[in-house]
Amino acid sequence: MSEQRYNDPVFERDLEALQARIMKMGGMVERAIADAACSLETRDEELAEDVRLRDAAIDTLEETITDEATQIIALRAPVTSDLRLVLTAIRISASLDRIGDHARNVAKRTPVLADMTQVDGATAALRRMAREVGAMLKDVLDAYIQRDADLARAVIDRDEDVDQMYNAIFREFLTFMMEDPRNITPCMHLHFIAKNTERMGDLVTLIAEQVVYLASGEWPGAQRRKADRTATDPALSRHVQA
Repeated sequence: MSEQRYNDPVFERDLEALQARIMKMGGMVERAIADAACSLETRDEELAEDVRLRDAAIDTLEETITDEATQIIALRAPVTSDLRLVLTAIRISASLDRIGDHARNVAKRTPVLADMTQVDGATAALRRMAREVGAMLKDVLDAYIQRDADLARAVIDRDEDVDQMYNAIFREFLTFMMEDPRNITPCMHLHFIAKNTERMGDLVTLIAEQVVYLASGEWPGAQRRKADRTATDPALSRHVQA
């Protein structure tokens, strides 16, 4: 049986405007991820400051999307697929806002690390990790606009790659800190950046789950398996707790 639709040209325009705002917000967050990683690798404090300042615009857009979606629900009382679209917009915008916050957190570390000794290969590894998260976000936004559940599921699967990158980076930082105590402070800051980037991947995955729900009306069946083992691997958690 086909789902009931609220057939109203004005309502359709409202939905299209909501979707357009999501895509705009997604583009702003993509740029924030890329610029935060670039500012870290190049130690560009001006670019880092720009990322931090731009986060306010992301916050404002999230508030706008929530307000407009709430108005649509209150005035139009949408049902089935239309209601799903509006609720998904609210949830996706909230996740995008949180990703932007994590990108801002990464940018905040650039001035701190600028005056410290560089840890060989660390920033390049973090840049690769951020690039993968950015690519996942681009694909999940494509899946959202195309209502492509299969593409969204593929993004969910790729989160394991981000977790594996995080595990590898974490082990490298432990090695650097044990080899030279002077590496402890910069590695702690770099680990903070790695964890924020890993959390961005989790949030992109959450968006992908929302897109699967939007496109199919069902949540992804299997529980997502996390590959971040730093909290459960005794060899890793022992160093974290020390």
